[in-house]
Amino acid sequence: MQVQSMHFQARAGQKLADSRLQKNLKRLSEKFVTARSQAMTEIDFEATREAAVERRNRAIDNLDIWLELFEKKATEQGAKVLFAENAAQASELVVQIAKKHKVKTVTKSKSMVSEEMALNEALRQAGVEPVETDLGEYILQINDNEAPSHIIAPVIHKDKEEISDLFARVHEKPRLTDIPQLAREAREQLRPKFLKAEMGVTGGNFVIAETGSVALVTNEGNEGMCTILPRVHVVVTGIEKVLPTLEDFATMARLLTRSATGQSISNYVSLLTGTKAKGEPDGPSYLYFVLVDGGRTGLLGSEFQEMLRCIRCGACMNHCPVYQKIGGHAYGWVYPGPMGSVLTPSYAGLENALDLPQAATLCGECHVVCPVNIPLPDLLRKLRERQFDRHLRPLSERWALWAWGFSALRPNFYRLVSGLASRALRIWAGRSGRISSLPLAGGWTRYRDMTAPTGKTFTERYADWQARKAFTRSATSAGPR
Repeated sequence: MQVQSMHFQARAGQKLADSRLQKNLKRLSEKFVTARSQAMTEIDFEATREAAVERRNRAIDNLDIWLELFEKKATEQGAKVLFAENAAQASELVVQIAKKHKVKTVTKSKSMVSEEMALNEALRQAGVEPVETDLGEYILQINDNEAPSHIIAPVIHKDKEEISDLFARVHEKPRLTDIPQLAREAREQLRPKFLKAEMGVTGGNFVIAETGSVALVTNEGNEGMCTILPRVHVVVTGIEKVLPTLEDFATMARLLTRSATGQSISNYVSLLTGTKAKGEPDGPSYLYFVLVDGGRTGLLGSEFQEMLRCIRCGACMNHCPVYQKIGGHAYGWVYPGPMGSVLTPSYAGLENALDLPQAATLCGECHVVCPVNIPLPDLLRKLRERQFDRHLRPLSERWALWAWGFSALRPNFYRLVSGLASRALRIWAGRSGRISSLPLAGGWTRYRDMTAPTGKTFTERYADWQARKAFTRSATSAGPR
């Protein structure tokens, strides 16, 4: 998927002006935020989160060791483990597997790493038909291969009426509006694809080192059709998704579904190990793991290493006031919201995502709800500092920050300048006491008025208050004469 994060500001403006999108995005709070809040009351969230952080850190701090163990155990179970340095190499490996087994149709379960890899396009160019089987991803695929807007609910930006129109046009059937009927129609379209596919591709919520297994957490059951029916199963996931033990996975599962969709547990939790054994009725004859670096090792040992703990639950974007207003497409790459504002610059280069570190209010809500306690606001601030140090912000912004820093280090000068500015703004506001237009602050005053200052600085007002307080105390102590 091509990085288009440089267009964030323009896209964000378009999304804010889209009244239909604004209505659809309200479902984030109605569906996910409320449900998560209720689900977390079932467990000791802080204690479970602390345990999850410890387990994820143990895996990441010794990532090479656990990956080697996973490769050994998976190989013993009949699988083949391949490592890809970047997304393009990962796609090429999957295409080579498809060609080796003479595959014509691939069924896919939802995978954000496959979006990083632009896997569907690579398969199509190789003459292989990729079929998305997650309902949301299927809707996007038949809608001109539209990109997901959310990592858990990829089609949350569309409403039922849009999907009804799309199905009627693409399936060439009477228009339906009942959601169960729409789901059945999609199922009827996908069933023949499941039956004829020679290869299934899934992501992996985690891979387990001690058993060589992949853990898949889903709600639709389509991942089972992608892993049991085809003779070839390919798992694509990031190298950071390794967990040492099944016990570690049990801890993560308690947080993942509650954080993502507000469920105590998802409808389907699959632990898949090895190829089909002799006498077994189903399962793949060939199993491949394609483990993708794609910039992840660059975070190891850096001030952004904590980002590797991310379990892709989507809680940060569900609670983010910026994401809630613009949706995922404005961010211009695979991962939107606060997590994407850190991951995209980290994976694709800070110079290719200049606006994303600024695309947050730093309110801290993303940190509060993160199940693995990633300090996203702090990481965003660090990215802003890097932008400033590398002169990647506009010259006017850098000069303004320099001027503020120069003044802040000189209290007398700061007091003088702020006093003059306060008086000037008071005069500018006039009798209304409100400023509706201000040079160099058009982004603020274009949408709202700014209340004018009183004409005095805080220091001056505090001194006046102290004087009044002293006078009152003196008058009270003197008493009546």
